[in-house]
Amino acid sequence: MSADAARRPGSQTDRLAPATDKHPARIAGMFDAIAHRYDLLNHLLSGGLDLYWRSRAIRALRFTGREVVLDLCTGTADLAIAARQPRRGAARRVVGLDFSNEMLRVGQRKLRERGLSTEVPLVQGDAMHLPVASASVDAVTIAFGIRNVLDPAVACREIARVLRPGGRVAVLEFSLPRVPVVRQAYAWYFRNVLPRVGRLLSRHGDAYSYLPASVGTFLSPGEFASLVGRAGLDGVTAVPLTLGVVYLYTATKPRVGEG
Repeated sequence: MSADAARRPGSQTDRLAPATDKHPARIAGMFDAIAHRYDLLNHLLSGGLDLYWRSRAIRALRFTGREVVLDLCTGTADLAIAARQPRRGAARRVVGLDFSNEMLRVGQRKLRERGLSTEVPLVQGDAMHLPVASASVDAVTIAFGIRNVLDPAVACREIARVLRPGGRVAVLEFSLPRVPVVRQAYAWYFRNVLPRVGRLLSRHGDAYSYLPASVGTFLSPGEFASLVGRAGLDGVTAVPLTLGVVYLYTATKPRVGEG
């Protein structure tokens, strides 16, 4: 993407808010502070669509029941839990990783309630430095977390490293809709509704101002798809969901002799 294109109105770099500080300690602290209300706010502020988006990501991976899955930026483990739901085609085992201790604490409670603690262990860690052996997992998932990583390119290279040949990745991330009227309504909601409701229910001043800022400063769908490809993954797709509010990215690690 050229510098001129990046400055054109309507591009992903047409900012909703100033650039955000993504230092891992700051992001972890912010999510620690809102962990107790995170699930409620996710469902409320998305109108329940977050459940549909996660379901689409899991269906795209076409699990057979034999897979070991790594769920990065797992938060309170919603996507990890979805990967173990038999009605969607379940993975055999899912490991969730996040650097927010409080988010993991909430996720662990949910897993105990569902009897999934042994099938879905949660560990604290950084998506840019995965404590996982190379070529050891069949799939990697991320829901609404890649834009919070300090360097997404490093995280994507780590994903490619830990995937087995033929393994797949599914990433959900917010975007800015391309249709002007939808984009304007979305921006208004992000600026005026989401921060107020988020602050009221989470009692945290910055977290729900950070969300629209982080979406506005993240890569465009085309840019992120290119980044995934440069990390060494093939067949990258970027599918818009809900009028382009969210994109589902999928890709595959080449088998030996491919690529």
